[in-house]
Amino acid sequence: MPAECRCGRSSFYFRRQSGEALCKRCFTKSIERAAFKTIKKEGLFTPNDRIMIALSGGKDSIALAHILSKIEKRYGAELFAVTIDEGVRGYREEGIRIAKEVATRLELEHYTFTFKETYGYTLEEICEIAKSKGVQLLGCSFCGILRRRLLNDLALKLGATKVATGHNLDDESQTFLINLFRGDVDRIGRAGARPLVTREGFIPRVKPLRYIPEKEIAVYVYAKGYDLYQRECPYVRASLRDEIRDLLNRLEADHPGTKHSIVNVSDSLSELLEEKIISSKVERCFLCGSPSSRKICRTCEVFSLLGIRRSSDRMN
Repeated sequence: MPAECRCGRSSFYFRRQSGEALCKRCFTKSIERAAFKTIKKEGLFTPNDRIMIALSGGKDSIALAHILSKIEKRYGAELFAVTIDEGVRGYREEGIRIAKEVATRLELEHYTFTFKETYGYTLEEICEIAKSKGVQLLGCSFCGILRRRLLNDLALKLGATKVATGHNLDDESQTFLINLFRGDVDRIGRAGARPLVTREGFIPRVKPLRYIPEKEIAVYVYAKGYDLYQRECPYVRASLRDEIRDLLNRLEADHPGTKHSIVNVSDSLSELLEEKIISSKVERCFLCGSPSSRKICRTCEVFSLLGIRRSSDRMN
């Protein structure tokens, strides 16, 4: 590994794929440039946007909040942050604390909402009900479905025009393989840094960190002096995503650039499927009336599967 960055400063990070040695300043600048490039190329934001940052307190959402605060405030966009407490004892408390500290440091308006208040159940309670009824879905599946719904509902309630999430290169390459293994062509087609089409009732979700590796995001957050989440979600090790994560990390170690190649393929397939996605219709959920690509939305499907009734939505 070279001892110096090309600017002459001492090396801080070695980017194996490109063979670059970078000092701390050049490294952090390269991460910010990568995010800005995605924002500009994909047209993710406008000066009139009110951007809701999904701030979990994890490294990706911290990096997202820091970078957007640095970039978008210069162009007039309005930023605020939302943290969702799924209700996992011994895990979420730390993330919520970090999220509050980050929002204070960046002077972001910050809201916290819970599964318990919104749905009537914590994630732990939902998983216990599923276990008692022999439902095979895992905690990550319940969490993903309910978080996506709540983020969209909150964006509508709080007047957001965009929802920014911290999905990184690793997340996106994993998601592509999951969808490929499951034969889910529609989800493959909807991949990308932004939606191909805006649908009534759905606030567009955008991913400025889509092409940045997870490891580099962690180093960026460390370099910026933020606390890093010390705990791992207890549900993550049982998921298919965790198996694919390990597989991709082994491939990347032996063949640097594998994750970038997978996401590039995902982008190419998304372009090929663009017409199919644009022509697809959005219906209304038969049970709750929310916009959905299905007759019964995934949220209502989950509660129907568990045989429980969700509490009245306090946001309405």
